[in-house]
Amino acid sequence: MISSTANQQVRRVAELAKKARVRREEGLYVVEGIRMCRELMPEQIRALYVSESFLASKEHRAFLSGLRGAAWEPVSDQVMKVMADTQTPQGIVALAEQAHYTLPDILGQPGDAHLLLLETIQDPGNLGTILRAGEGAGVTGIVMDKDTVDIYNPKVIRSTMGSIFRVPFVYVEDLAGACAQLKREQIPILAAHLQGELSYDQADLSGPFAFLIGNEARGLREETAALADVLVRIPMEGKVESLNAGVAAAILMFEAARQRRG
Repeated sequence: MISSTANQQVRRVAELAKKARVRREEGLYVVEGIRMCRELMPEQIRALYVSESFLASKEHRAFLSGLRGAAWEPVSDQVMKVMADTQTPQGIVALAEQAHYTLPDILGQPGDAHLLLLETIQDPGNLGTILRAGEGAGVTGIVMDKDTVDIYNPKVIRSTMGSIFRVPFVYVEDLAGACAQLKREQIPILAAHLQGELSYDQADLSGPFAFLIGNEARGLREETAALADVLVRIPMEGKVESLNAGVAAAILMFEAARQRRG
C-alpha cells in the first residue's frame, strides 16, 4: 500500500491532473470516480489506484475483480486526497491512455455529418457540457483549434459524464484548413453569430453540416466567421445579448436533432 504523499507514483498522478503538457508528453490522463472508471475498457487503463475506504465496499471489490487482469494499487485515504482533483474523492483514480483521432476519422463517421467546430473555448465546464450535450444530440464529431482548453483537463472529464469515451474529437493546428476540407467534402458550415441573417431554427439542418462556435467572451474571430456559408443567430428576449458557449451549442445541436427526427 502507498502511504506516503511523497511517493513518485502519487506525484506523477498529481502532475498529470494539473499539467496539460505532461498529459500530452505521456499520452495519459486522469480519470476519477467509480462511474467514470466503470466506462473505461481494461486495456485503456495504465494504472489504477484505490483507497482503503474504497476497498471496504463489497461492490467496489467486485468491480476490481472484474477488470480481467488490470492491476490496481491500494493507497491510504490521505494519499488519495492528494491524487484526486476533487475535494471529496470517491476513492478511485485511473491513469488512462488518450484516444487519438484524425480529421479523416471524424469525417468518416457513419451517417450525415453533424459536427461542431470550436474556436478557443477556454472554460473546462463549457467544453465538457458541449461534449455531453453533443452526444445527446447525436453529433458525429468535434473539431477544436489548438487554443481550446485541453479536453483531458480533469474538470472537462468530469463534466462530460462519460461522453468523452464515446464522442470522437480532434485538435487541429489550422481551423481554417479544416473548414476548407469540410467544404471539399460538401459539408456546409454554419456559424453562431450575433449578426446572423437567419434564426437558427430557420436553417436547414436535416443534412450534413458543421456548426462553428466561438470563444465565451469574444465569440468567433471575424476571419473565422467569414469561413461560414451561413451566419445564424439565437433570438433573445429582454436585455440578454448572448448565451454561454455551452448553452448556445446545445440549443443549436438539439435543433439539428429535432429536424433530423422529423
